Amino acid sequence: MSSLSIIMDSPVLQAYSTYTTIVILKMMLMSPLTSYFRLTRKVFANLEDTKFVSSTEDKKLVRVDPDVERVRRCHQNDLENIVPFVVIGLLYTLTEPELSAALLHFRLFASSRIFHTVSYVGALPQPCRGLSWMMGMLVTFSMTYRVLSTALIL
Repeated sequence: MSSLSIIMDSPVLQAYSTYTTIVILKMMLMSPLTSYFRLTRKVFANLEDTKFVSSTEDKKLVRVDPDVERVRRCHQNDLENIVPFVVIGLLYTLTEPELSAALLHFRLFASSRIFHTVSYVGALPQPCRGLSWMMGMLVTFSMTYRVLSTALIL
């Protein structure tokens, strides 16, 4: 069996693939959610977009809405946190961690991002959102430490 097929059969890589797919899908769903909020609140970023709800371009529909901005900021936060998780997570799987440790990292990160979205979009009181963000960051830093301590070559 080739070394690539051994890596692909790794339960850690399979777990990484599963949880990475979950958080990327969650992040991708933020775009339609933003569109939903824009359409239901009749708030648009560009003048030409107002034709979705009005036969003429209406400058009054080009404005900022707090609910739309809340969803956009949540999406931005996903981009800032999920992309590093995907990169560091792949490097982490290459360090051959124990399956239980890897599952703990992946599950904590995925659940923290899902709860972060619920607390952000639902406007739950702090520290809900802050703690969920911090949990995701700690998981990513923990995996980063493992990568650097395992494969650091200077």
